[in-house]
Amino acid sequence: MDYLVELRRELDAFGAALDGDVSAPVEHCGDWRLVDLAAHMGAGNLWVVTAVREGHGRGYDEGAAPRDRAALKDWYAGTADALVEALSVDPSTGAWTFSPPRTVGFWRRRRAQETLMHRWDAEHALGAATPMDPALAADGVAEVFDTMAPRMVAKGGAARPGQAVRLTATDSGRHWTYGPGEPVAEVSGTAEDLLLMLWGRTPRDTGSVTWAGDRTAGLEVLAGPLVP
Repeated sequence: MDYLVELRRELDAFGAALDGDVSAPVEHCGDWRLVDLAAHMGAGNLWVVTAVREGHGRGYDEGAAPRDRAALKDWYAGTADALVEALSVDPSTGAWTFSPPRTVGFWRRRRAQETLMHRWDAEHALGAATPMDPALAADGVAEVFDTMAPRMVAKGGAARPGQAVRLTATDSGRHWTYGPGEPVAEVSGTAEDLLLMLWGRTPRDTGSVTWAGDRTAGLEVLAGPLVP
């Protein structure tokens, strides 16, 4: 997957959402409004630029974001351009990251996934979320299990699973198993439906996914939280 291409598309789509009502509440981000989400995204973009170019994880600052919509849109666009420029080097180049691998490649993937989810948040806040690219959404499901959930367990934010659940993306046939042993349950849906469920945008037992096996045990395994 060319993460830079995916990242650029999602960055631009998020920027387009800023033509809407930036005072709109963002349902799944606490008490944030779209203006706050834009500040978070822009600050995160610049934080990664620093991580790549200066090799540290300090300096995250949402305070630089303007609150006026036009100025905010221009500021965000500048951070998006700076991010893509910083990541347009060999993906094996060393960089500070919060999880292995310690490379630019980590940030290409992580920011593509971060922007994908928050682009959906922004459009959802405006009442018109467009579909996710199925391949990118499936990679997002994989990232939950290979990066985000292990980090949450290591930090003490979630319990290590005692049983396993199998997830199947009906639009690609890709599947993942989370937890030890044979799966006690299986949940299936499109990659987008699975990703939104795992990130708490929809309930674990949302009607857009289908459960088989011991659903109660499966819900407990995925209770997490698996992501920050």
